[in-house]
Amino acid sequence: MKHVVTIRRKALAASEEHARTLRSRFADARALVLNLISSPGSGKTTLLERTVDRLADRCRLAVIEGDVATERDADRIRALGVPAHQVLTGGACHLDARQIETALETADLLPADILFIENVGNLICPTTYDLGEDFKVALLSVTEGDDKPFKYPAIFSRAEVTVITKSDLLPHVPFDMAAVTEHVASLNPGGTLLVLSSTTGDGMDAWCNLLLGRLADKRRS
Repeated sequence: MKHVVTIRRKALAASEEHARTLRSRFADARALVLNLISSPGSGKTTLLERTVDRLADRCRLAVIEGDVATERDADRIRALGVPAHQVLTGGACHLDARQIETALETADLLPADILFIENVGNLICPTTYDLGEDFKVALLSVTEGDDKPFKYPAIFSRAEVTVITKSDLLPHVPFDMAAVTEHVASLNPGGTLLVLSSTTGDGMDAWCNLLLGRLADKRRS
């Protein structure tokens, strides 16, 4: 067991060195970078599509997609006229900073105002890895149930923003919004919680205003 722990620490240390390089590169590019983390099927790609619809005429957007297989998510973003690069992990449950560096070297993603990194669908592995992002976004769909923050506290404590998705389905599923709101606030008292539906558009203005505000803050610093 000690041998396994030592190897893991070395891997994380190497990734953190690459993340520091990325953070400096993103700062020089004046790009706001988000790391989106959630279970599969929470609506990450659909949220990105609707974000592109609203912001593409105001900001230069780019996307890095992480998946085990297929280019489907990147194809969906490219179809909207936004540059996107697919990282295929071949079974790995997360993206790491070296993969982000390779993506930037391979694809024409920068300069951009906002770079979205859609991580592999998983609430555990991606939480640990720093990708040089400005902040993590945890997505939780109402169809997943309201116990996810209790079961996976690490991501909800590290994500500066938690987005509750598919709110249009609330009348049809058992989901205790008050309990989720309270528990997320206890895990990350300084965080932000948004509730939205990519289908109806409810809550999308708040999401887009948050992005534009954080971009302005970064460029003022």
